Amino acid sequence: MVVEPEHAAVNGRNRSPRPPRSHREVADELRSRIRSGQLRAGQRMPTQAKLADEFGVERGAVRQALRILQSEHLLVNVSKGSPATVADQPEGALTGPGAAPLPTTVALGPRIAAAFAAPRVAIDALCLTSVSLTLAMGEPLRQIHAGRIKPARVDVRVLLPSGDIDLAFPAPVDAGSDGRLQRGWLANRNAQGQVLRHNLLALRATHGIDVNVTFRALPFTPPVKLYLLNEAEALFAYYTLTRRGEEIDHEYLEMYDAEGTQSMLFPFGQGAGLRDTTFVEQSHLWFNALWETISSELLFTN
Repeated sequence: MVVEPEHAAVNGRNRSPRPPRSHREVADELRSRIRSGQLRAGQRMPTQAKLADEFGVERGAVRQALRILQSEHLLVNVSKGSPATVADQPEGALTGPGAAPLPTTVALGPRIAAAFAAPRVAIDALCLTSVSLTLAMGEPLRQIHAGRIKPARVDVRVLLPSGDIDLAFPAPVDAGSDGRLQRGWLANRNAQGQVLRHNLLALRATHGIDVNVTFRALPFTPPVKLYLLNEAEALFAYYTLTRRGEEIDHEYLEMYDAEGTQSMLFPFGQGAGLRDTTFVEQSHLWFNALWETISSELLFTN
């Protein structure tokens, strides 16, 4: 029987005539094999050379794919010198298409780190203060400074509520407040945004990476948060309000507020099915529409 090129054995030297796969497509296929049990816990992966031959890509794309899976806790011992190993408990991995929703503090960091494995990083975020995004940037920044990754370009766009509006939340239970909650939120929004911008722009001088960070202000309080990563993933969460009390300026104040760092993030992946793909595409359209129409310049002074 004649074996057509597209059906050649994965360990052979024949390559498919199809266009080269991206590193993210390679990661998706290997992730699927791990989750299905085809690659078992503790099993050594094929060498990077064999994977490059199987998928018809350069070794650099394989390394990027393996780093993504390592950041998702699916692989361990990823290096240039020896094959990686499937993690002992891959079913407990925190990320990947189809993963269960998890609190923002748990899920966002690994997703951001995986996004930074790409040569061009594009992150869009709509949120209340950007505190979760600032925290999540810690891991990829450490990897860059350690020399493990180096994207060529990083573009970050963030939509935040304007300082000129009356916030829907956090809001005092009693309407006769003197504005302390609003002022506290505004100071936090400005501080987190400035830290995020400073840490990212510093990569220009320290590593020669082309970095662009832009903030714009919304004329409303967003009831949800949204993160769009490399035009391939969308992470969505609701801000769920609760009533709580806090001492502010030596006075106890009851308020309605949402703890955004604990909001459950629902992951959607481009190419992970029609529903996920459509959600990612529509989320980009929605974000871009807000960015280009009713948002305004944000300078962290208002």
